[in-house]
This record gives sequence, structure tokens and C-alpha cells, in this order.
Amino acid sequence: MSLFRKKSLSILLAQASDSEKGLKRTLGVGSLVALGIGAIIGAGLFVRTALAAGQHAGPAVTISFIIAAIGCAFAGLCYAEFASIIPIAGSAYTYAYATMGELIAWIIGWALILEYALGAATVAISWSEYANKLLGGSIPFEWCHSPFEKALDAHNILHQGIINIPALIILLLLSLLLIKGTQESATVNAIIVAIKVAIVLVFIVVGWKFISPANHSPYLIPDNAPDATQPDGSLYSYANFFRHGWGGVLTGAGIVFFAFIGFDAVSTAAQESKNPKKDMPIGILGSLVVCTILYILFSWVLTGVAPYTDFLKAGKEASVAYAISTYMPGYGWLATLVTIAILAGFSSVILVMLLGQSRVFYTMATDGLLPKIFCHLHPKFRTPYKSNLVLFVFVGLFAAFLPESVAGDLTSIGTLFAFVLVCLGVWILRKKDPGLVRPFKAPFVPLVPILGMIVCTAMIVSLPNQTLLSAFVWMVIGLFIYFSYSQRHSKLKVPGEILPDASKFQ
Repeated sequence: MSLFRKKSLSILLAQASDSEKGLKRTLGVGSLVALGIGAIIGAGLFVRTALAAGQHAGPAVTISFIIAAIGCAFAGLCYAEFASIIPIAGSAYTYAYATMGELIAWIIGWALILEYALGAATVAISWSEYANKLLGGSIPFEWCHSPFEKALDAHNILHQGIINIPALIILLLLSLLLIKGTQESATVNAIIVAIKVAIVLVFIVVGWKFISPANHSPYLIPDNAPDATQPDGSLYSYANFFRHGWGGVLTGAGIVFFAFIGFDAVSTAAQESKNPKKDMPIGILGSLVVCTILYILFSWVLTGVAPYTDFLKAGKEASVAYAISTYMPGYGWLATLVTIAILAGFSSVILVMLLGQSRVFYTMATDGLLPKIFCHLHPKFRTPYKSNLVLFVFVGLFAAFLPESVAGDLTSIGTLFAFVLVCLGVWILRKKDPGLVRPFKAPFVPLVPILGMIVCTAMIVSLPNQTLLSAFVWMVIGLFIYFSYSQRHSKLKVPGEILPDASKFQ
């Protein structure tokens, strides 16, 4: 059996057109754009901005966002073309299956678990931390941290975590919402998006009058910038090439690049879009454009309100609240709203990540590469409810019993790997089938896919060696599952066999 047998486009398009028994088509273009914004605007805007500005780019972090957005745009254009051609759940996994074959499709499907499932777990842990801060630390340390975490309290008493209950609660609530229906989930997501975007806009408008021109001059960190004091009292030197000037801006772009992760999750909802050929490209690229504008404006105001060196000593996630409290007198209420916006942002990110993962599993199961349980649809809601429940257990175990640091950059490497293969897939399909009807065409092919692959591969290579090793081990496990189960159960094992409709698994 060929490891690179492909799923024909005719089969994929036939599956996409069957809306009577498969996933329910309920999402319009507005819902798709909101899904993208919901997945993108999260911790990245509030945490990555200050981190990149304080350590590398200074006020020029705005340029870092522009560079990162250009890199994402290359991949986004390729995603938009594929989503218009193959409007079916599965995202990069489905695109790879049609252009590069089953083994590559399995590898990318397995990598997407790093982005969606582990990403949801990691964000759930952060959600727990912020929720406890908003509640004034009323949740005991033991019940909101993993067994691997310890901390001293104000009385120097050592506490050790037992289980992260708030993380489990938010995962359960969002999983139940997804089971109820995609439209309901999209409605809740749209409300959350409206709240957090409104708060971001309030910060931009209110903070604009507190901008000090001195904080934006010089715009790039000079090579002779004085050392800055860190929280532990040590000095941080900007002498390194990647900590000042254009070197710092490029490094800053690498940091804030991950604040854009999530727009690809829109493509996983293609089979639930009312008019995917038209709406999917708008959903993907529209959410990227909106978020890029907000990111640039937000970073301009933040670095204008507070000196970039303050972000080294003010703490990571608390940087925005610190800037408001310190440099915007009379607006302490806004700092509280920012914390609420962060919680809302985390919630929508978790929601879209869980949605994306369940839809990737749904498609892999209909192809036979995963057990049938992942494509069982609820008789009333027509959502993959069993997949959502299994995911809750898997993601919940990770969120409840492991610290956030374990995930590290694994979420990012899964995303970047998907970006590379999607860019490659568009190029291959243009060569293989140039006459194919493409409702949306990425411009300047093969230049755009090549640039997308170069940018994303550079990001992968720049990740720590420990992360690359962990990803390699993850892939070895995935290949073991493929050769021991998936290859034998694939619906393409018999040449010419037509894939069964997912409804027979209900």
C-alpha cells in the first residue's frame, strides 16, 4: 500500500456538498471573522507586546508586528485558496491529504494536536491564573495548580499544588457549549470578541492622550542603550545585536508572530460555513487584517504610555495593567477591565482551539485514520459530541495535572509545521492541476508559498533544541500509531474506494 495515496478532490468536494447528513452549515462570514479574531486576540496582545518591546524592539515593536503580519499573510493567502477549493473540515490535514498523500496528512494531523489540544490546555492553565487574580487570590494554591508546582505564601509556608480545578471547569463549560452546537458556540464567541475588542479600543482611545513623545524617541533601541534593571535586581544588556536596532525588531517579530496564531482555525469550520467558497477567504484574511490593525495601534499606545524598559521589571502578564496604574491616573478601573478582557480572550481562544481539534479528528475518523468514535454526530445537535467529550478528558488531564511550562513552544511548532505544508500544498496543486476552479487564488504563486515556507521554517529552526526534540518524540509516537492502526484502517486502502458518509457512524 502506498504511503502517499491521495484523497481525490472529487471525493472531497462530494463530501463538502452533502450538508444534509454531515456537519450542520450555520456559519456566515461575520461568524467566521469573529472565530478568527477570537482565536488570535488572546494572551498575545497583552503579554507578547510588552515582552518583545522590553527585551528587543522597544517602541519599534509596531514594526515587529508588521513583519510578523506579513509572514502570516503568506500562509493566510495559501489557507484561503485551499479553503475555497476544499470547503471541508480538517484544515491543513485535508489539504495535505489531497496534495501530498496520506502519510504527510497523518503527520500534519498529528502535529495539529500540538496546536489545538495542547494549546487549549495551556491557555486553560493561564485562564485559571487570571481568574484567581481577579478573585483576589481566594482560590487556595493547592486547588489551582498542578502537583509539580510549589510556592511560598506571605508567611513563608510552602504550598504544593494538587489539581487545577478552575482550568477543568472552563474546559468543561466550553466543551458542553461546543456539543450544544456550532452556531451557539459562534454566538458566544462573537459576544466575547465584542467585549475584548471594545476594551482594547477603549485602551487605545483613552491611552492615546497619555502618550509621551519622549517614550517613542529613539524609536529603535540604540546600540549604546543603558542596561535595564530586571525584577531580581540583575541588569539586562541591550548590547547584543538581537536586542537593539533592526536585529531587535526582527527578534521581536519572532516573539509577536505567535500572537497571530489561530487564524488557521477558521479553516477547520469550512464544512459548517453557509457559503464556504466565498466566506472562508474573507474569514481567514479578514480576521488577520482586523487583528493586525489592533495590534499595531495597541503597541503604539502601550510603548508611548510607558518607557519600554519598564516592561522588564513590571512582570510579564501584568505589564499592561502596570502601565495603566502607573502612567494613567484615574483609570484604575481600566486595569480591571483589561484583566477581564484577558480572561475573555483566553476563553474564546480555548473555544476555537477545542472546535478546531474536534473537527480535525472528525475528518481523520471519517477517513478511517482514527477510531469511529471521533466522527459520531449527536442525533439532535449534529456535532461530534463524543469527540468533544474525549478531548475534554485528554485536554483536561493535561491542564489539571501539568504546569503551563511543559507545553512550551510545542503549540507553536505544530502551527508553523502546518503553515509550511499548506504553502507547499498550494504550490503542488497549482502545478498538478492548473485548470482547477479556484474561487480564491493566492497571488504571485510560487513566490508567496515559497516566502511563507521560508519564514515559517526559520521560525521553527529558531525554537529551542529541547522543543525540537520534544516535537520529534511526539512525531515518533504518531508514526507508531499510523503504522499500527491508521494505515490498516484507512478508507483508501482499496484503490478507488469511495469514502463512506460520516452519517453512517451516527
